[in-house]
Amino acid sequence: MREIIARRNHKLIYREGDTLVKLFDACYSQSEILNEAINQVRMAETGLNVPRFHAVTVIDGRSAIVMDYVAGETFHSLLCAHPERRAELLRRFVGIQRDIHSRKHLLLTKYVDKLKRKILSSELDASTRYDLSMRLDAMRPHTHVLHGDFTPGNVLITASGEPCILDCSHASQGNATADAAKSYLLLRMEGEDELAEAYIAEFCRQANVARAYVNEWIPLIAAAQLGRAEGAQREMLLAWTAEEI
Repeated sequence: MREIIARRNHKLIYREGDTLVKLFDACYSQSEILNEAINQVRMAETGLNVPRFHAVTVIDGRSAIVMDYVAGETFHSLLCAHPERRAELLRRFVGIQRDIHSRKHLLLTKYVDKLKRKILSSELDASTRYDLSMRLDAMRPHTHVLHGDFTPGNVLITASGEPCILDCSHASQGNATADAAKSYLLLRMEGEDELAEAYIAEFCRQANVARAYVNEWIPLIAAAQLGRAEGAQREMLLAWTAEEI
């Protein structure tokens, strides 16, 4: 019996017994789906607690990834249910992200390579693309494991109190501060401005990095996100490519 967990653009996520199935529309290429599965396995190989991968298969004529279903509460639901605990929850949330950054897996894609491809293929004019590309080349290289979509909805706490990392499709390796900048930007895009500011302040405190260093990544990541945004979010991203926050 299928229990629908979420419906997203061109993707259906449901539970069936002890497994969770991500069912993809035809707009996803086989390479994209296989890459997501490989990223999940590689994240598990670092020792992180992620849902155990089962298979890439075909269900009802659509490609699917099958993995363990993990029960728990996401940080998103915890923050909504316990606003008085926000500071405590954010400390743990950032601590989990910092633990991810402490790992290494040299077969993960380099984040700067992903950013550069997206920037150079964006709708921005040639001069802006060149400028952003040069700024990206000047950033210090790192090999930390990055989640790439580290938001409160993608981390849950199990009944035993252990964190479980969800949705590793954007995992890569690179600069930890870039990963934090991406999380900040995603929260802002969802209108969670106050939470975004509290989150990035906590990250800077724990990582001992200046906010100005985070801001250097914002235009680069905003430009790379343009291809996935519409409407007001697209206008926000265009504004962020032109200035630091």
